[in-house]
Amino acid sequence: MATARLPDDPSFEQLRKQAKDLRDLSRAGVPGALDLVGAHHPGGRQAVSLTGAQLVVARHYGFSSWAALKRHVTTIERYRRTPDEVTGADRPVDEFLMLACLRYGGDDSLSRWQRAARVLAEHPEITRTSVHAAAAAADTDALEALLREDPSLASAEGGPYRWEPLLYLAYARHDPSVSEEATVRSARQLLDHSADPDAGYLWHGLTTPFTALTGALGSGEGDQPRHRHALALAGTLLRAGADPNDGQALYNRQFDSDDSHLRLLFSYGLGRGDGGPWRARLGMRTDSPADLIRRQLQWAVTHDMRDRVRLLAEHGADLRSPFKPAQDGLVTCVNAWEGRTPAEVAAICGCLAVLDWLVDHGGATRPAAEGADGLIAAALAGDRRAAERHAGHAAAARAQRPGLIVWAASRRAWPAIPLLAELGWDVNARARADVPMEQEWETALHVAAGSGDVDAARLLMQLGADPAIRDARFRATPLGWAEHFGHQAMTDYLRPLSPAE
Repeated sequence: MATARLPDDPSFEQLRKQAKDLRDLSRAGVPGALDLVGAHHPGGRQAVSLTGAQLVVARHYGFSSWAALKRHVTTIERYRRTPDEVTGADRPVDEFLMLACLRYGGDDSLSRWQRAARVLAEHPEITRTSVHAAAAAADTDALEALLREDPSLASAEGGPYRWEPLLYLAYARHDPSVSEEATVRSARQLLDHSADPDAGYLWHGLTTPFTALTGALGSGEGDQPRHRHALALAGTLLRAGADPNDGQALYNRQFDSDDSHLRLLFSYGLGRGDGGPWRARLGMRTDSPADLIRRQLQWAVTHDMRDRVRLLAEHGADLRSPFKPAQDGLVTCVNAWEGRTPAEVAAICGCLAVLDWLVDHGGATRPAAEGADGLIAAALAGDRRAAERHAGHAAAARAQRPGLIVWAASRRAWPAIPLLAELGWDVNARARADVPMEQEWETALHVAAGSGDVDAARLLMQLGADPAIRDARFRATPLGWAEHFGHQAMTDYLRPLSPAE
């Protein structure tokens, strides 16, 4: 059994060093090293050879053997790419490709894509000599000529990101006027010449591949744009055999309420099958099709996405079983969904539309309003009378969800916040606002500042919010958040209340 999660972006050389260090420490009799050996070596707690230490390291990370661990890590190293770290190009063709594509870095922006368009306008010849540029530009005539001369170019890695042509096509964002016909035809030309419809890469070694399908569907934590013809391009890839169980595409598209991608993916088998070639390469370190659906349900329930819950239910999502704890989380902390059913999660997250639908149409039983959960549910619903009936459970509820005011702010449950403050919750507590997890990220005032809600900020200030507190990730004050998100009215409100930088 694994006792540690394999780090993201692992290095085989680092693992070799770990094994050598373990061998040396076990021979020196270091207790911690001997304990680790005892937990994973068939010979028990003893000094080990390098081969024995390698076995212990492999089993420590959940692999049956050193060879299995090596295969996994070398696969990651084979597909690892860091497109956002490419900073310069010597040739116009590479400059165009570097600027034209969505690369999920901090500098993805309209200005980059406009610069790419200018490079292409100044050097139109680059599509005639580079299959990667021709694909990014959806230049069907150039692609036809290049592939006629050398069909193997359809799957050749190249350009500044070492991508296959299909990826440059799917991630290109420089041409808002590109036609659907050119986009789909370009994809078909590449696919007809044996391009892999599941082409992709591992962004910084993470084991959720960024595939061509991911690129076509776009979106993400930074609200990155979709391809101009996202569904048409995605449909072309799926018809060619791309696996619909695309974890990164699902994650990127989960943040807004548009479910068009889910309807498309379900029509091609999302939630079924073996997970496709990427799961075959990476094994159990990627989610199964069933796990992907479960994660989508979890997000939809905790963000009150009733229509998405309905769609997931129509395609077999389990609405009654409790959500299981994450087995490989990097951070161990309390979250609201572990061990609770979807209906119970909806209740204690203040997601009343989903809760009502689960009870009325999903066969769920309305959770009993009792104990700490009953108090939390009542407070988030703004039901003062019910909350006061459960006030005797306030201490237990605060211990369970110390950052509940942050979650209330993220749900825009403003009537709940004064009530929670009266019941003893700290208005300056930090927690996550994206998921109901007690991980100390930001305060409720950061959430209000980031959304530009001046009335909410005033309410929080009246309750004692401290504008000098910095969030844990970016070390920024609420004023910094307001400035970052371009909320001028919020900036004007917070500046005289905030400490000088």
